[in-house]
Amino acid sequence: MRIALFTETFLPKVDGIVTRLRHTIEHLERNGDRVLVVAPEGGITEYKGAKVYGVPGLPLPLYPELKLALPPIGTKNELEAFQPDLIHVVNPAVLGLGGIYYAKTMNIPLVASYHTHLPQYLQHYGLGALEGILWELLKAAHNQARLNLCTSTAMVEELSERGIERVDLWQRGVDTEMFQPHLASVQMRSRLSQGYPDSPLLLYVGRVSAEKQIDEIKPILEAIPEARLAIVGDGPYREALQAKFADTNTHFVGYLQGLELASAYASADAFIFPSRTETLGLVLLEAMAAGCPVVAANSGGIPDIVTDGVNGYLFEPDDPQGAIKATKALLEATDIREQLRQNARSEAERWGWAAATRHLQNYYRHVVNTELLFPAA
Repeated sequence: MRIALFTETFLPKVDGIVTRLRHTIEHLERNGDRVLVVAPEGGITEYKGAKVYGVPGLPLPLYPELKLALPPIGTKNELEAFQPDLIHVVNPAVLGLGGIYYAKTMNIPLVASYHTHLPQYLQHYGLGALEGILWELLKAAHNQARLNLCTSTAMVEELSERGIERVDLWQRGVDTEMFQPHLASVQMRSRLSQGYPDSPLLLYVGRVSAEKQIDEIKPILEAIPEARLAIVGDGPYREALQAKFADTNTHFVGYLQGLELASAYASADAFIFPSRTETLGLVLLEAMAAGCPVVAANSGGIPDIVTDGVNGYLFEPDDPQGAIKATKALLEATDIREQLRQNARSEAERWGWAAATRHLQNYYRHVVNTELLFPAA
C-alpha cells in the first residue's frame, strides 16, 4: 500500500506525535508499504525509506517550535508521482487541510487522526472563549475523513460526543527495546539530581509549555523539600519556569535522546506528569517501559495506561493536594517499590510498535476496500 502522510509536525522536532510517526513509518516501510511524508521543512528529505517533502512555513506565534505551513502548488505533482492509495492527515490544522483538499479533488481515500487536545490548550493561552469555534472547525475537518483515529478511549468518546463521526482507537505503542529498567545508572542519577543521587529523584519529560502545567510540580517540591526534580525537554515556557522554580531543587536538563533518555527514565524514582490535556501521554509509556512508576492526573487518556496503586498513582485534577499525596504515596511505598516498577514494565510490554502498526494497517486496508466498494460522492 502507498500512504501519503500529511503532518503538521515532524523531525527535527521532538515530541510524542513525532515519536509515534517515526516508529509507524519505520514499521510500514519494513512491512513493504511505501510512505510519502508531507511536513513543514526541517532539512530532512528521507526517513527510513520514506520520502519527506518539506513545505515552507512560518513559526506559530504562541509556539515558535510549530510551523504554519500551506502546501505549495508542487504538492499535487508529488502526489501524482507517488500515486497514493490513501492519504492520512495527522492533526489537521493548516497543512492537514491541504491533505484533505487533495484527497477530495484527487478522489483518494482519507484517514485523519487526533493527537493534540487543542481546544483545552486554548485555556492556557487566554483564548478559552474560542473553544466552541475550534470544535466546529475540527468537526468540519475530521468529518471529511472515512475514519478518524484517536490514541485513547477517552478521546474516542469525547470526539464522538462533539459530533465527529467514524471515530475509532489507534492502538498505543512504545519502544520496549529502547526503554528498559536495566539502563538505570548512578551516573545518570547523579547528573539529573545535580550531585545528590541519594535524594528522591522526580522526573518530567516532554514539551516545556504552558498547557503541560509543569508549574504544578512546584508544590510537590515544597512539600517534599529533600526531593530533586529533573525537567527533560524544552519549549516556549522554559524561561518562565526557570524563574518560577529558581528557589527549588530543579534541574532543567534540556533535550535527551536515545540511550541517555532511556537511562534518565530508568534512573528516576517517579515520573511526574501533571498535564490534564493528554490524548495519550506517550512519555508515560516510555517511563513505564523503563520501569519508572508514574504520578499523573486522572484525566484524558492517562487512565488507559496508569492503574492507581498498581503501576503508578493517579490524582484527581480538582484536588489541590492530590499530586502531593500521590507522590508521597509512591515515594513511601518502599515495600512495594520493586513491584510497582515490574508492573509498570509489564504494562508497557503489551504495547509494542510492531503490533500498533499492524493495527493501523488493518484500518488502512478497510478504508481503501470500503472506498472501492462505495466511492465517495
